[in-house]
Amino acid sequence: MQWYLVHTKPRQEICAQQNLEQQGYECYLPLLHKEKVRRGALTLSSEALFPRYLFIRLGAGLTSKSWAPIRSTKGVSRLVTFGTEPAKISNDLVLALQAAQQSETAPVERAFTPGQRVQLVEGALSGIEGIFLEADGERRVMVLIEMLSKPVSVAVAPGSLRKIL
Repeated sequence: MQWYLVHTKPRQEICAQQNLEQQGYECYLPLLHKEKVRRGALTLSSEALFPRYLFIRLGAGLTSKSWAPIRSTKGVSRLVTFGTEPAKISNDLVLALQAAQQSETAPVERAFTPGQRVQLVEGALSGIEGIFLEADGERRVMVLIEMLSKPVSVAVAPGSLRKIL
């Protein structure tokens, strides 16, 4: 058994994985956990580590499962090839990715990091620059701004902040 690479349709990695697994194929989709601002609140979401790609384990002998149904599976674009040969992926690479994901030491990619410069873009304080301090629950974040020549921390909705590059 060898790992190969499947190219999926845009944002259909999970759909392709589910449909391939329902057909009896062994698949692996490494995920990245990110913090995003949605509807003014910080939420955690999972995205494909390699957008539009997933790993599939296939056999090469006569007793192995047929490769033909793969490209007609919902969510799948094609099997990645180099010329006419399918692209083989090292078993060690897949095992390392699986071990890293299962270890739970992979940090969540945060939308804002403490100490990052931000600008308020909504509300009464619109246009004021500050420093992101911390997330204060799901619906609020703490930002340090300067008001009347003194540092003041204010709680605002995450959707009202923009990063200053």
